[in-house]
Amino acid sequence: MESFLPLGDVAVLSYRADEAAAWRFAAAIRQENAPWLVDVVQAYTSVAIFFDLDKVHYADVVRWLRRLASEPTQSEVLPKVAFHQIPCCYEFQLDLGRIAEHTGLPAGEIIRLHSETEYTIYAIGFCPGFPYLGYLPPALSGVPRLAEPRVRVEAGSVGLTGRQTGIYTEVRPGGWNLLGRTPLQLVDVADGYFPLHTGDRVRFERIDEARFRQLLGERL
Repeated sequence: MESFLPLGDVAVLSYRADEAAAWRFAAAIRQENAPWLVDVVQAYTSVAIFFDLDKVHYADVVRWLRRLASEPTQSEVLPKVAFHQIPCCYEFQLDLGRIAEHTGLPAGEIIRLHSETEYTIYAIGFCPGFPYLGYLPPALSGVPRLAEPRVRVEAGSVGLTGRQTGIYTEVRPGGWNLLGRTPLQLVDVADGYFPLHTGDRVRFERIDEARFRQLLGERL
């Protein structure tokens, strides 16, 4: 279902039929690059379009978006995507036993399924650069969050819950089930370093602790 709704005073929120349609629509908006456009933020099936209120009215933005969405070529827009292979040391797990209990899978099979799946970044949020990756294989899906979130989750921690996996890019409290950690630096706010974007593909590469120490602090 497609819709256009106000998001505060300076944005329009559009829902598309599915994640792929939202991704293409966001890319088409960026490609058109209207003079009033401030930013485009895509997350799952939604696209938020931020505009300069001094240059355009909300109703005009909606008309423009409806026209763009109706163009036959819009569905053919194929945004550029990047593939990232991210090393993950599963020896740093904290919740593998909990995941095993909920899924009924042995630890080795959990790690195999998690590392062999190619994910799509469907959203960025929670903390700077945090990628929401989907979707987990059905056998790994459905594990609930921790009943009480941890006060501190280390940067680089890889967790999962529901149908998603993700990476804590900074030290934060968090309630996801932690099954590993990447040694890479995946965000630097001061330097403007944000290598992960919605639509990008990600696969985890299993490494041991020695390799983790060698790669610690390197960038993607």
